[in-house]
Parts: sequence; C-alpha cells; structure tokens
Amino acid sequence: MRPLNARSIALSTLLGTHPPSLPASSLVALAELFGINGGTMRTALSRLVAAGDVELADGRYTLSARLRARQEAQDSGRRTTTSAWDGRWHTAVATVEHRDLADRRHVRGLMANSRFGELRPTVWMRPSNLAPPALDDDWVVVTGTASGAAPAVLVDRLWSTDDLAARATELGRRLHEVDARLDPHDPRSIPTAFTLAAEILRFLRSDPLLPGELTPADWPVDDLRAAYEGFEHRLQAMLAPFLKASASGA
Repeated sequence: MRPLNARSIALSTLLGTHPPSLPASSLVALAELFGINGGTMRTALSRLVAAGDVELADGRYTLSARLRARQEAQDSGRRTTTSAWDGRWHTAVATVEHRDLADRRHVRGLMANSRFGELRPTVWMRPSNLAPPALDDDWVVVTGTASGAAPAVLVDRLWSTDDLAARATELGRRLHEVDARLDPHDPRSIPTAFTLAAEILRFLRSDPLLPGELTPADWPVDDLRAAYEGFEHRLQAMLAPFLKASASGA
C-alpha cells in the first residue's frame, strides 16, 4: 500500500468522521502513529485551510461544503442501491463547446459524486436508478431509453466492469488479511488498517452503483461492501477513542 501523507491522513480522517470536525491535537496524534511529525501535519492543515478544503474555527478543523458533498458521496458508496431500474438512462449533455478549467473541474466533481460515467467530455450518462445532479443552464439532462448499443456494452464504455470486479476482488483479499492482523489493543495497528480503509472508500466512491440488471449475480463489489462494514466497525472502535483521548490535549 502506498503510504499516506499528512494531507491525505487529515482529509481521510475528516471524511470518515461524523460530523466532520476535529481539533488539531487529534489529527497531529494520528499523524504521529504514521511516523509523521506534528509540524508537518500542522503545515498540511494550514494549506488545506488556504485551499478552501477545510475551515478553521474555535480550534477545530471542519470539512468545507464542497468536501462535505464528497463525504455524502463516500457514504452513499457504502450502501447498495435499492431503487428499481426501469431501463432508462440519464444523459447529461453540455450545450456549450468551450468551458473554462474551473467549470470543467466543478462539473467533473458533480458527475463523480452522482456516479455518472463520461462518454466524452460533453456527454455523461448513467442508468436512471439514481438521480441526476443539479447542473447549470449550460447543460441539459434527458432521461429515456437508449437505442443502439446494448445496455451491457454501454456500461462497459462508461465503466469497465471487468476492471471494477478485479479491483474489488483484490481489495477484498487484502481486507481479510489486514483484518486478521488487526489488534484492538494496539494503536500501532491503526495505520495499516486506516490506509487500506481509505483505499477501499475511494474505490467505493467510484463504484457506479449499477442496478442489479447490469451486474453479474456474484458481483464482487457487493461482497467488498459487505465485508468492509465489519472491518470499518472494528477500526472505528479503535480510532474513535484514540481521537477523543488526543483531543483532550487541544
């Protein structure tokens, strides 16, 4: 696993905390478990504030509105969709050809959080079992049946289901290995489990939450999602008391 830097530790911790707000002392103490000194974490926090990713008030760091939207998308990735699919697709089409970089990034974030796939930069699609995002007047969203390519072919153009399945299987294997070594009485086992949890959550946030009609019966993403719940519960049972105890030094 690639080691997390101070910025990633801070954001991953806040994204996994409800409400997403912690004092610097908790984040510094957690960073030290990863071998990162407190000064490095405080510098990372200052840069996150300057970038508008987090807000500082009364000694606590809180996710910005933009990253709270990412947290909501992350949380939704942990739940399987139960909405019925009627065979229709949402298609979002840009009505202008040239958009500035900031707008493209904003739209890409909205589409990612809404689990749309990019057919091309001006066309995004997904099955209609999830709601489309709220877009500005430079976009139109049409919902209807898709003709031409079969649904399974269209899904693979938007997301490679083979790649998703392979990645979910590999993450599930690693989860079971790390979970077996997790010592609830030793905070030193937190970093490895935390790093893997962050990786799994990033993957689940990218999962398109396809309707059952468009995935195999033995879809490994669902298996990973189910296994992660128990793993997350055991990790949080260690992490939450550690962060709370560290906060007393704020």
